[in-house]
Amino acid sequence: MATVSLKGIKKIYDNKVTAVHDFNLEIADKEFIVLVGPSGCGKSTTLRMVAGLEDISEGDLLIDGKRMNDVEPKDRDIAMVFQNYALYPHMTVYENMAFALKLRKVPKDEIDKKVREAAEILDITQYLDRKPKALSGGQRQRVAIGRAIVRNPRVFLMDEPLSNLDAKLRNQMRAEIIKLRQRIDTTFIYVTHDQTEAMTLGDRIVIMKDGFIQQIGTPQQVFDHPANIFVAGFIGMPQMNFFDGQLVADGGRYSIKVLDATMELSPEAQARLKANGVPSKPVTIGIRPEHVSFCEDAGAHCLTGTVDVSEMMGSEIHLHVTAGGRDVVLRVPTTELSSEHKGGIAYGTQVHFTFRSDLIHLFDPETEQNLLPLEEA
Repeated sequence: MATVSLKGIKKIYDNKVTAVHDFNLEIADKEFIVLVGPSGCGKSTTLRMVAGLEDISEGDLLIDGKRMNDVEPKDRDIAMVFQNYALYPHMTVYENMAFALKLRKVPKDEIDKKVREAAEILDITQYLDRKPKALSGGQRQRVAIGRAIVRNPRVFLMDEPLSNLDAKLRNQMRAEIIKLRQRIDTTFIYVTHDQTEAMTLGDRIVIMKDGFIQQIGTPQQVFDHPANIFVAGFIGMPQMNFFDGQLVADGGRYSIKVLDATMELSPEAQARLKANGVPSKPVTIGIRPEHVSFCEDAGAHCLTGTVDVSEMMGSEIHLHVTAGGRDVVLRVPTTELSSEHKGGIAYGTQVHFTFRSDLIHLFDPETEQNLLPLEEA
């Protein structure tokens, strides 16, 4: 088991393109860290630097306090699971899983014990004599994970391991990885572009964009208190709604003006804005689709819109509404709808809605930073 420390890590390629900028992260022993972000944000490059598959241009990588920058990949005591499985097609499942141990000259009976234990954990014992081509994608991924488990690594690296699987299998394998994590006590660093994987798997998640860390926190922290507009829009499905608005400070009280509505902010938001001395100013207002609620009638604190699309999702409806010339998405549980609207709300229907005052996010339009940032613990 191991701690991993990345201090000021940079990756600069020969053409002078910087793929990763000043990456700083302390990973605790047995922690499950997820690096998440859009394609090209530097997350896989960072993982490959930890693995030793990419040189580190600047900064220090330490595993259990020992500097690893110039240590060969095979000597770092890590195991990596790739997106494309990387199995040997001419070997059986058993031989694939045993291969690294054979190279290390591990005794035959110990190899057999480790392979069979890993196969049992992953429920692939019945496939040990098959070749990879006779397996499904999900089974091959289990073999690739099993090959890593038998090495009993200090650090387990996973690079988009589920992205080649269909949606149902991805959900199953996500659950399997959570179970696996509980059964083998090791440190995990997991890369994905899928925010659902990040939110369900990670103890903490590291959100990246253009080679820079945008925010580090628990899944709940980054959902409830996104550091900036990028994080707010990246985490959450459907994504957060954004509006141009005005923050109004009047006699020690704060409210927001958005389109034709004026809305009060929660006492907590009021106190934090006041403590930070935030003046009246233009703001970008963010509200998640699930935090928008209907008003019975038009009112000073309500917006009015027209339904464009009504998506039935079973337990809820996703409403796309045009308000003030822009698209607003509402997530409405079907339990809150009248019987006539259970199957959806007709195109062109006029609706009135407002925002939950305690769940409104405010961002500076110029810096894009959250004006109500998460308070440091």
